[in-house]
Amino acid sequence: MATRPPKHPTENVRRNFIGGSDAKIIMGEDLTKLVRLWQEKRGEVEPEDLSGVLVVQLGTVTEELNRRWFERSTGHSIKDVQRRIHHPIHKWMGATLDGRIQQTNAIFEAKFMLPWTFSEEAAAEKHMAQLQHNMWVANAQAASLSIITGGGKWVEMTIPADPLYQHLLLTAEKKFWRCVQNGEPPRLFGVETPRVRLEAVRVVDMSASNSWAELASIYQRTRAAYHEHESAKSDLKKLVPEDAKEAVGHGIRAKRSKSGAISFELADLEAVNAQIQ
Repeated sequence: MATRPPKHPTENVRRNFIGGSDAKIIMGEDLTKLVRLWQEKRGEVEPEDLSGVLVVQLGTVTEELNRRWFERSTGHSIKDVQRRIHHPIHKWMGATLDGRIQQTNAIFEAKFMLPWTFSEEAAAEKHMAQLQHNMWVANAQAASLSIITGGGKWVEMTIPADPLYQHLLLTAEKKFWRCVQNGEPPRLFGVETPRVRLEAVRVVDMSASNSWAELASIYQRTRAAYHEHESAKSDLKKLVPEDAKEAVGHGIRAKRSKSGAISFELADLEAVNAQIQ
């Protein structure tokens, strides 16, 4: 395929390194996107025009608001906005930062997500490769993922650097960059995104949830009965003779396991009477 000049100078610069958004494709599961990225880096196709993708544009226009809202909500300040940096050793690894947090030196990443597809776990998984890539390039120990949803919700998550995942990321990116240089088509790397343990920091009002209301009613109604049940079970265990394998009566059966643990089940009265006789 013939090489065509890119539309903008910045696009030409992006051809010379692997950035955070590229890392997401390299560590992803879409071979078509991976091959297209390879062609873009080789200058065989122009970068995809995202000016008509509404969600992408919403992310662009809300980035400044996201940054200001983060600063207002956390009391932290953002520096190095849209600063382009490169890894000190692997010069083909670069990152264009949304910013860095002045007080902690953590990477700041601003995102916009649709409310009906949003969850904190899904957001962390979706952006993991980009965050770990940027942290590796910037030598940062953490990243702050700041998200505004279309439902008018703001969420901030702290994602720590993951050395194991970053090692796999570096391996995959090296293989991809080698393909860019020698012209060999790339293959999917195939690595599972690590599950992030999210810090519990929010107090959530569940008053609007019908499911929560139904289950809360059941919990309240059965709480006293549950405690009475557990107390009766404890006392019943004390009544089972030590040499008894089973104890039956009044509709329940107690069974002693080989380890000595006693469990209970409802008994068929007719079968119990027949067994005893």
